Amino acid sequence: MTGYQASTTWSGVARRALAIALLAAAPLSAQSANPLVDPNAAKGLHFHPQGQTASQSTIALRNAEKAALPFADERDFAEAKRGFLAPLPSNTVKADAGHIAWDLESYKWLLQDKDFESIHPSLLRMARLNMNTGLYEVLPGKIYQVRGLDLTNITFVKGEKGWIVFDPLTTMEVARYALNFINDKLGKRPVTGVVYSHSHIDHFGGVRGVVDEADVRAGKTVIIAPPNFMHEAISENVFAGNAMTRRSRIQYATILRRSPFGHVDQSLGKNVSAGVPTLIAPTHVISRNLEELTVDGVKMVFHDTPDTEAVTEMNTWFPEWKAFWAAENVTATIHNIYTLRGAPVRDAANWSKQINQAIHQFPDMEVMFASHHWPRWGNARAMEVLRAQRDFYANMHSQALHLANQGVSVNQVHNIYQVPKSLQQQWAARSYHGATKNNVRGIINRYLGFWDGNPSNLDPPPSEVTGRLFVGMMGGAAPMIAKGRELNAAGRYRETAQILQHLVFAEPQNQEGRNVLADAYEQLGYQDESTSFRNSYLQLAAELRSGIAEGTAANSASPDIVSAMETGQWLDFLGISMDSRKAEGMAWTVNLITPDNGQKFKIEMSNATLTNIEGFTDPKANLTITLNRTDLTQVMLGAKSFEQLEAEGKARFEGDRRPFNELRSILTVFSPDFEIFPGTRNARQVPSTAKPFQYVVSPIGMSE
Repeated sequence: MTGYQASTTWSGVARRALAIALLAAAPLSAQSANPLVDPNAAKGLHFHPQGQTASQSTIALRNAEKAALPFADERDFAEAKRGFLAPLPSNTVKADAGHIAWDLESYKWLLQDKDFESIHPSLLRMARLNMNTGLYEVLPGKIYQVRGLDLTNITFVKGEKGWIVFDPLTTMEVARYALNFINDKLGKRPVTGVVYSHSHIDHFGGVRGVVDEADVRAGKTVIIAPPNFMHEAISENVFAGNAMTRRSRIQYATILRRSPFGHVDQSLGKNVSAGVPTLIAPTHVISRNLEELTVDGVKMVFHDTPDTEAVTEMNTWFPEWKAFWAAENVTATIHNIYTLRGAPVRDAANWSKQINQAIHQFPDMEVMFASHHWPRWGNARAMEVLRAQRDFYANMHSQALHLANQGVSVNQVHNIYQVPKSLQQQWAARSYHGATKNNVRGIINRYLGFWDGNPSNLDPPPSEVTGRLFVGMMGGAAPMIAKGRELNAAGRYRETAQILQHLVFAEPQNQEGRNVLADAYEQLGYQDESTSFRNSYLQLAAELRSGIAEGTAANSASPDIVSAMETGQWLDFLGISMDSRKAEGMAWTVNLITPDNGQKFKIEMSNATLTNIEGFTDPKANLTITLNRTDLTQVMLGAKSFEQLEAEGKARFEGDRRPFNELRSILTVFSPDFEIFPGTRNARQVPSTAKPFQYVVSPIGMSE
């Protein structure tokens, strides 16, 4: 057999069976409108006129790594197909707004009997495993999953009267589609329960697609979540949400063409759906480390696992079925300790310990399933995967600190740390989502911070200044570009990247230099197993060449998400949005009162800084603003202005309006289209649609 060899576990029979299943799903006619679809992907042609194929150096490295990988272990392919009941009715799902919310069609080129040299062999394997989509039976008559409609699986547990839904995807359109699909195949049943395993949006955002809030309020449907869920679901992304959105578009490459030379997979799934994210508050919050509940006749033990993959997260044990739901704590990839989108560094040691607790707390499990990928059946197989990931997180933690205590810095550790050989030979311990090089740096940063101990890095000059110095020392741009080409020809792409970044900062309009740097990034992307690294290299290569492309990203105007934001969080966000340089000389206090929820705040402008405190007001305040929180939410969404609410009699201003007008005049409306490298085309500092006082963040910045 030519192309992708049998040793990769992607047999011709398996590929043809999967292709038939996918082709059985009729494509949406509007698919051609998706700007991320690459019509030449199946032909192996690069989507960019300056794009390069895999170099000989990249191919040689790829071949060496392929030879060292455990392709003889084909169990994941069998497990990913086990329990298959029906293909998705369609590979595309439309958002209620009319655009395409989900498009699996754009990845069908992966089903070719071909070995793509521009994709790491291990990542290509995972990208093809994630093409196993449809309705699956995890435990006969009891547990089912719909896979391939979002980054996340949606799981349906069969109760006495209805479905208990675990992790209802990112957006309501795909969640609704999944519910209709399983009801059509297995019989219509009401949703009697919803479980949010943790606080990332791809695990709760589709809730309104599976349940009506009126049923929740009437007690017909229970929603269960881990401790502090509502706060954590919003808080991680409030203050740096715009920056996280931009960085997420890089890490997830959500606006990069789906192509062998572009986006191929997101490791946890194919991608993130682009519909409307929603949120309904839980009706029951877990309060103990192990808490047993019976919902719709199904007995469940919830295992609280804080500070693991999320700040708040929980596993679930089904004691009568010996089934273990691992949430996102254990999937088919090593995860992020430090995620490139930006978030506090996670606790690798505690993550390992929580997995260890599951091993010993539920030693008789016979099936392990999770919010991503496929289940593992049999006690030995489940324990094998649990131990591999337990040991990997523990090893990264202990050995990164072992090296740090010997003087290895945060800027050196990724070149020195080595994964134990036994773990390298286990597919469940491969770093598809997290990147090991990134994770060990994150561990040192968690304990020691970003400084590497070198005083030269305490107060570095701006990148533009350093860039001009480097260009001058090298005798100008031409010798730097020539050196970059020479290094690229030798396969020394990391060194090219270090040198030519200085040229781009010094001479942003030097397109030749940008292109040579993009060539280096492109090969580095082709070489990497981690989607986070691959996507980041390839997204920035595309931006260096052509700027920020247009694409369909997840909806950022979610009433549920904004409604869930605490008023104090919004006021803190105004302090971040305020340009302190324009506030010099301003001094005032404002009272904000929201009678419908009984809250009041004192807001003070002092020393060009905006602060607030809940529970207090100032009797001498310059201005008092009174409106219900439900109406304030309309301002936060950008649906109405304070003036409109005042005209409608829903907002009252008492006192001097000068503080309000001054604050509005110095608020920055953030845009996620800011440039990473100077001179990036299509970069926008201010979005055209957002309004002052509006909170804008894309859900992609709130995931994984």
